[in-house]
Amino acid sequence: QVQLVESGGGLVQAGGSLRLSCAASGRSFSSYAMGWYRQAPGKQRELVAAITSGGSTNYADSVKGRFTISRDSAKNIVYLQMNSLKPEDTAVYYCAAARTFAAVRVKGGRSVDVWGQGTQVTVSS
Repeated sequence: QVQLVESGGGLVQAGGSLRLSCAASGRSFSSYAMGWYRQAPGKQRELVAAITSGGSTNYADSVKGRFTISRDSAKNIVYLQMNSLKPEDTAVYYCAAARTFAAVRVKGGRSVDVWGQGTQVTVSS
């Protein structure tokens, strides 16, 4: 079973950048599709970006061109590079793992197998 631990959140001004990391434990990590979700207060959890075991990616329209998801299978880490941050990006960001690319992208994360504990990202205006 994969376990996930996020890091890299914090407070940043609008227009700034942050890089989130998700460290995974477990020998089967490389076979999982991975994703980053976020949840703002009073809102539903939404998918931000996803990546297959082979490196294909998918992004929410709201972050295309600003966020980049990547994975280093040798180190068992998934990254989310966030540039040109906006106040509306403020949320708790969660790393997610699922057996398939389709599963990690199911709305609301209902088919995610493993969740990280979350890391807060706050963007000030």
